[in-house]
Amino acid sequence: MPRHAHIIFDLDGTLIDSAPAILASFVAAFAAAGRIPVRPVTDDVIGPPLTETLQLLSGSDDPAVIDTLADHFKAAYDGDGLKQTTAYPGVGDMLEQLHRQGIALHIATNKRLAPTLKILDLLGWRTYFDAIYALDMVTPRLPNKATMIGRLLAERGIAANQAAYVGDRLEDGEAASANALPFYAATWGYGAITPDALRSGWMHLPTPSADRLMTD
Repeated sequence: MPRHAHIIFDLDGTLIDSAPAILASFVAAFAAAGRIPVRPVTDDVIGPPLTETLQLLSGSDDPAVIDTLADHFKAAYDGDGLKQTTAYPGVGDMLEQLHRQGIALHIATNKRLAPTLKILDLLGWRTYFDAIYALDMVTPRLPNKATMIGRLLAERGIAANQAAYVGDRLEDGEAASANALPFYAATWGYGAITPDALRSGWMHLPTPSADRLMTD
């Protein structure tokens, strides 16, 4: 029997390399708004919710500024931008193997729901996942990833001892721990936790591996 009946995945930096599409869309958003980012638009800004990243890049928390930038970002990214998204090598095979073994797969991501669904369709993965949760799936949006995972577990009737979370950032591990879930640190993505930063009880997943997730 597999160790976990349910596996919940982060998306950006864990299953997909969305960096080129996201970074290009941030650059396009600032250009369209006639603003210059206050810091470089590099991989390390990817991961937090869109509003937080735009506040970081703009150096502003003015709602009008952030709303304008967000609109421009969404127009760039949700159109052709997200088509630059690629799967990390081995991820498609991992998901197929887990799904074939009867493990229920889910997503809990900071990415907005609309582009998440488009990307899953683009990659042909939508049918692998039983539940797809995003911060903006409800209004007002969910406050953080820990709350989102807790909602997924509650609404799906999943006990913590039946599931695990896989992600690439410290925030992901903290959100898993907040819900008493085992955490697998995917260290192949752009937000990757370094092995020496793993906390007690967290497991290192250096490459996409269905076998590790089913047995470790």
